[in-house]
Amino acid sequence: MFIEAPELACYPNLHHAFFTRQGGVSEGIYASLNGGLGSSDDPAKVAENRRRMAEDLNVAPNALISVHQIHSPDAVIVEGPWAAERPKADGMATAVPGIALGITTADCGPILFADPHAGVIGAAHAGWRGALTGVLEGTIEAMERLGAKREQIVAVLGPTISQAAYEVGPDFVTRFTDADAGYRRFFEPSERADHAMFDLPGFIGTRLEAAGIAEFTNLGLCTYSNEDYFFSYRRTTHRNEPDYGRLISAITLTP
Repeated sequence: MFIEAPELACYPNLHHAFFTRQGGVSEGIYASLNGGLGSSDDPAKVAENRRRMAEDLNVAPNALISVHQIHSPDAVIVEGPWAAERPKADGMATAVPGIALGITTADCGPILFADPHAGVIGAAHAGWRGALTGVLEGTIEAMERLGAKREQIVAVLGPTISQAAYEVGPDFVTRFTDADAGYRRFFEPSERADHAMFDLPGFIGTRLEAAGIAEFTNLGLCTYSNEDYFFSYRRTTHRNEPDYGRLISAITLTP
């Protein structure tokens, strides 16, 4: 099962999906559509889940491309399936039809980008660290190297942990306010002393709008609060579970 954004679905040369956790073959804490290559799930089940996702996207199974995400600002250009190991990065861009850029998340922000007029797409994994250090801007710049124009880029934020579920400590707040005192507006008081609730979706949106893209949309879906549809790293941590599944958000140019 997947969710589409009207802002992307309206373009005939694009196909995209924000996949939920439903519709796969994984079991237990990974039930059921776990796409995480780095999880401890049965690799054969992850492969079957990703095959189903590729089929929904109308691409070959090996054309659903992911990177080794490390919470960095780095973005890479994708020209085809990786010949060796996945590169370490958190953003991707391509102008090659039939290649699906797939981001894995479980609370962090998955952003799908498209300049449908130039025929260039991008995808980014934006947790707090990546968003703060520039992965959104890095992905846009990678798209520009392929001919995209930022004033034509549409970006959509998929399922992400909401502010109501994202409590952080004082050091976290200081890291942001040291970077820009204006970032304090993304924090609200928590019920716990010296803690705050962080608005990751709002921060992502502000960074993208400051980057000058044409349009930004937040689907407003919280990974933490909707267990039936989404995996959540923070929910797993609160339950002391040993691992967690990963959601896939992907976009492709139609051949």
